[in-house]
Amino acid sequence: MPRSVPSVASRERRKKVLKAAKGYFGRRKNVHTVAKNAVEKGLVYAYIGRKQKKRHFRSLWIMRINAAAREQGLSYSKFMGKLNASGSKINRKVLADLALNDPAAFKAILQKVK
Repeated sequence: MPRSVPSVASRERRKKVLKAAKGYFGRRKNVHTVAKNAVEKGLVYAYIGRKQKKRHFRSLWIMRINAAAREQGLSYSKFMGKLNASGSKINRKVLADLALNDPAAFKAILQKVK
């Protein structure tokens, strides 16, 4: 039976880390131990960033809805309160898109809610 050595597997693992570190500056791109730390940290930031992206977009939608509602003389909180009380199921993403791209439709929704 041939002798099994871990060198091939460990080399593959190192190559995988160095490939992920491609484009990094200095020793972070070609020294395995430094690259491994940099790649792990990058993956942590990527995970956190996916959560933050959702927060940032919701915040953007709220700002757009607020701006469009205030042009019609209603604050964001009062508009959303009345919208929910009316039983409408339009989400913030759609409302923000209407406010930006189709102000007439947004105004019609606002008049219906008032």
